[in-house]
Amino acid sequence: MDWINFLEEHTELLISNLGVSEHWVVYFRLLVFIILLIILSSLAFLIAKRVFIYYLYKVLKKSSFTWDDLFADTRAFNKLAHIAPAVIVRLMAPAIFSDFEQILPFVIRLTDAYLIIVSMAVFFSILKVGEYTLSQHPAFKDKPLTSYFQLIRILLYVVTIILVLSVILGKSPIYFLSAFGAMTAILLLVFKDTILGLVASVQMSSNDMVRVGDWVEMPKFNADGDVIDINLNTVKVQNWDKTITTIPTYYFITDSFKNWRGMQQSGGRRIKRAIFIDAHSVKLVDAEMREKLKKIQLISNYVKNRQKEIEEFNTQHNIDTSVLINGRQLTNLGVFRKYIESYLKSHPKIKQDMTLMVRQLASENKGIPMEIYCFTKTTAWVEYESIQSDIFDHLYSTATFFDIEIFQEPGGKDFSIAFDRNNVT
Repeated sequence: MDWINFLEEHTELLISNLGVSEHWVVYFRLLVFIILLIILSSLAFLIAKRVFIYYLYKVLKKSSFTWDDLFADTRAFNKLAHIAPAVIVRLMAPAIFSDFEQILPFVIRLTDAYLIIVSMAVFFSILKVGEYTLSQHPAFKDKPLTSYFQLIRILLYVVTIILVLSVILGKSPIYFLSAFGAMTAILLLVFKDTILGLVASVQMSSNDMVRVGDWVEMPKFNADGDVIDINLNTVKVQNWDKTITTIPTYYFITDSFKNWRGMQQSGGRRIKRAIFIDAHSVKLVDAEMREKLKKIQLISNYVKNRQKEIEEFNTQHNIDTSVLINGRQLTNLGVFRKYIESYLKSHPKIKQDMTLMVRQLASENKGIPMEIYCFTKTTAWVEYESIQSDIFDHLYSTATFFDIEIFQEPGGKDFSIAFDRNNVT
């Protein structure tokens, strides 16, 4: 560069005229040129950032394409401004450090390493935009994209470190790759969680085990809520109490967990709850009670048809029905079970195309369990709980129409009533 040579000569002449000894002139000249280089580099950075990058974003915003607007919104190209001062240093260094051949190679290597780092930083920004764009696409909405992009970043970090060391130390990248090969055992130990997480993420994705947005339940970690993030190392679950549980990704492969996605996709949520009947209230239906039951619309036809069938059977077999225990008879518990079944079949918020049954379970010390098993038409938690509560409110209040008592453990009021009765007698 002729103009730099011209500037060097006049700078040396000026320094000499100031009375500086000839031995120190070259050092003062170097100092002046370093200051000048810093000023020029700073100006180049400001111009690149305030002018070139600024107008680049304006062009991207005004273009007819929409996908490039994200680069402007996220300021993905801000780091490009760092290339301008590095280029100036790279071009001017040979002339500035011409008298310092020992320092010049080191300065050039540092500048080249800096250019590599800045270039990778720009690429990382572009990767981040790509990750955000893909995550907004419906096809990738529930995929663990973060895990894959984290893996790409880790690989790029390794590549960057190898290239930087290669440039600074003047060694071939293959030399460092062989060194990394020798350190495999250490790397496996350091990146154990990352490697396990990567394998787990691939398996989870390929087997479609967990997606972002799934409701999962993992008692081991007290996790019960929606998956809000999946990355290489962790899966974040926002519990229903709004706390967040962070679980290592590989535990979703090694441990069991419950994913409620199937329930949500089916469109129906199961009700499986029992009413406990006091065994002392179970009895045969006599004529008086039968007439009362016939007035209940949901089971009126059932009671009539069932009674006709029973009477025909008893007549055919010459059974004396003056005593209820003889022959076949209706029971209030059986009629109540049929009523519950008819009630559920007529309920507008119960899915009729999924399993629906009312069954009597083995009796226990709390009474006779009458289990309701059906599915609501909604999977929304609040609405589901409301439907379930309405059903059991109705059943608890209608049990008395069948002379059935609901079992419950005796409480303070029960003991008071029993005590008062004993005093009266």
